[in-house]
Amino acid sequence: MFNVILPIVLSVPIMSEPPDARIDPHVTTEHGITRVDPYAWIRQKDNPEVIELLDAENAYADAMTAHLQPLRDALYDEFLHRLVEDDTEVPWPSPDGWTYRSRTEEGKDYAIHERSKGDQWNVVLDLNALSEAGDHAFFKVTRWAVSPSGRHLAWLQDTSGYEHCTLRIRDLETGEDLPDTLEGVAAFSLAWLDDDHLCYTRIDDASRPYQAWRHKLGTEESLDALLWQEDDGRFFLSLSRLRDGAGVTIDLGSQTTSEVLFVPSDAPASQPTTVLGRRDGIEYDVDHVPGAFVVRINDTGPNFRVVELSHGGDAAMREIRGHDSEVYVTGVSAFADALVLSQRRGGYTALEVVDAASGTGRVVPLPEQVATVGLGANAVFDTPIIRLGYQSPVTPACTVDLRLADMDWHVRKQKNVPDWDASKYIVRRLELPARDGTMVPVSLIARRDLQPDSTNPMVLYGYGSYGSSMNPYFSITRPSLLDRGVVFAIAHIRGGGEMGRLWYEDGKFKQKMNTFTDFIDVRDGLVDAGWADPDHIAIEGGSAGGLLIGAVLNMRPDMCSVAHAAVPFVDVVNTMLDASIPLTVGEYEEWGNPADEDFYKYMLSYSPYDNVAPKDYPVILVTAGLNDPRVHYWEPTKWTQRLRDYTTSDNPIVQRTNMGAGHGGASGRYGRFREIAWEDAFLLDQLGLGDAITP
Repeated sequence: MFNVILPIVLSVPIMSEPPDARIDPHVTTEHGITRVDPYAWIRQKDNPEVIELLDAENAYADAMTAHLQPLRDALYDEFLHRLVEDDTEVPWPSPDGWTYRSRTEEGKDYAIHERSKGDQWNVVLDLNALSEAGDHAFFKVTRWAVSPSGRHLAWLQDTSGYEHCTLRIRDLETGEDLPDTLEGVAAFSLAWLDDDHLCYTRIDDASRPYQAWRHKLGTEESLDALLWQEDDGRFFLSLSRLRDGAGVTIDLGSQTTSEVLFVPSDAPASQPTTVLGRRDGIEYDVDHVPGAFVVRINDTGPNFRVVELSHGGDAAMREIRGHDSEVYVTGVSAFADALVLSQRRGGYTALEVVDAASGTGRVVPLPEQVATVGLGANAVFDTPIIRLGYQSPVTPACTVDLRLADMDWHVRKQKNVPDWDASKYIVRRLELPARDGTMVPVSLIARRDLQPDSTNPMVLYGYGSYGSSMNPYFSITRPSLLDRGVVFAIAHIRGGGEMGRLWYEDGKFKQKMNTFTDFIDVRDGLVDAGWADPDHIAIEGGSAGGLLIGAVLNMRPDMCSVAHAAVPFVDVVNTMLDASIPLTVGEYEEWGNPADEDFYKYMLSYSPYDNVAPKDYPVILVTAGLNDPRVHYWEPTKWTQRLRDYTTSDNPIVQRTNMGAGHGGASGRYGRFREIAWEDAFLLDQLGLGDAITP
């Protein structure tokens, strides 16, 4: 039986003290275990007291950090100095005969999308104009797509951060917006079947994309056709237009099972048909070549194989690439002359170009080991050249054209970062032992002149959930930490997908504790190796990475001097018990279903909110978004209150909430830079570098 402790909170009405949240105990009993939630009322978003609390938290955060304004300004100026504000992406060809590009302008937050058939570039979508027209504090176009002939443009725009979008359509020949405007459309999915029919998705009461619809241009929304409704709450629905133009796929996926439905472009009014059906525990996704689907599937092993499936069905299945326990196939993209397999090899991304007929493959050679490579904008099916993206912690993002015939690597553009000198920094891949003997990869970036002499402040970042990999990337904000002597390390802990599918499975369900102990052991290993001063360590993670931060703080509050938990998933048990909350039902296949007593007890053993106890917690920064649909504002807010109730140290616990944004923070690039400057200044101050106005 768990002991029940009711915190005592002293009222401190002055701004230099943290807000005094009201306690209203809510008692629940599950599986014979009684829990008391003193702050359940904070979930009432319409309660003015909640907004007052969040405003008070922001005022307290401002008061506690007012002395850091000069450092924040310096950091922001450094970020802008590394940003070429007037910038243009390498144009990419489209099968509609147009060439497209995106560019940015100085002083403007958002991109401008253009196209050309010669020397004249025409604006097709100016996100700045759209945002300014509606006077939106938050604005994001989550998806845009041009019809096959290039006549019409459709886009989804989110003006709250809650990922409930408006679908709009523009005639690109006249420049006029059509009256076809749909509200409450799910973000991220949009696909044209042909020039007259557009597919989109809708969400259920739990904000889960669960319906696929077909809209005919020029008709009323009431005439739209429902293509599919997914009633199993574990599954999310999305749409894709196949590169060869054969049709649109409706992709249905849970954490462990998937199904793909197909609607052909030459029969746009038809109902979707399944590609391979649905089998529990089997995941697959598809691309297409004339007459056949190319399928990535895990039916013979966790790292997936690749097969070709003719339109005749299973009997015509041909294996192109078998399962490999050392190579994790994460995606397959079909072109007329080759297949391109996205992979993970040795913990890092890789691409393999495969001859579809023979199965012979060639791995694309990369300039650096600790780097990230992936497919870029590739809209054309029949092409001798494919577009790649490449970057590393010291190599700014590159746009690369790869010639399929001879693997010729041509850098079309490297992001211009003024005064950047990669030779001043080192990037290292380390492997550190976890307590069970598993070797955990670490990507480490530091100034070249630093030595592993146990004097370096460090920021240690982690995630470790959903099989998502934390790929090493170039950041124009990170050098401001490095130049001030901070070592930055990414712990590629179990629960992520860095080392293959089994790496993920060994950090979920009842193996979730491996995620947390891996992170602790990496921290200790970096200290033992001399890379970090144990008294000057910051730990950082967001979303499910915020769960990581909350869990390890309860397990080892002495492991850092400061922690930053961004939009943290910390109220695990209460959230997983409430099927009405977005994502919950689908998350049963990540964390377990608490209706099962064993799963309930296991997640209760690490849930950050439920395991806060009298301990010397370090300085903690909690950041949140009021309109976050993934981790609702109340999770970080309740956790902040409870941490303050129990901590036995004098270290401040500070919460800062963006009152007009969602899961990703501010939508514009300048607003996001301001947020990062605020957060980095906080960490630098706690690492003893608050006076380092200049590097």
